[in-house]
Amino acid sequence: MTTDGNNGAEARPVSASQVVMARQMMPSDTNPWGFVHGGTIMKMVDEAAGSAAIRHSRCRVATAAVDYMSFLHPVRVGDLVTVMASINDVGRTSMEVGVRVESEDMITGERSHTSSAYLVMVALDSEGSPQAIPPVIPETPEQRRRMAAAKIRRAQRKILEAKLKESGHALPASDLVPASRE
Repeated sequence: MTTDGNNGAEARPVSASQVVMARQMMPSDTNPWGFVHGGTIMKMVDEAAGSAAIRHSRCRVATAAVDYMSFLHPVRVGDLVTVMASINDVGRTSMEVGVRVESEDMITGERSHTSSAYLVMVALDSEGSPQAIPPVIPETPEQRRRMAAAKIRRAQRKILEAKLKESGHALPASDLVPASRE
């Protein structure tokens, strides 16, 4: 993602939009065996990514893509789940948000890296059209590393989209939405 064409808005540091959310997992979040549904974790990831994206862009956002989502460790009922989201890179109207999920057994204090994800969020104006956003400023070597990796993922997405289109396998947006029943 590039940082040009940002409608003249002043660049913002990564730290200005970082988000940390936490919630204890309850029986309603789990399957019959006491493990938290992946969809519950995915919803928390999307909410944290959206909050970080709104903080950066200061406008409405929509999830455009989930580039990657790992499930590395199971989460059990009673665990405290902490979701940390951070802007990795910004384009003209979109941004990649990196999200890390950790779980904690609150009785033993044992913590586990549960999931990681990369989401692409698009900034929207009041009419729902993509809106230009300010660039992001990485402040640490780790943030610069994440920005460089985000640029590689974006380039890979563009190559994949082009190859799918070329092969005739790219679906038009209308094919992604079920037809209404009359």
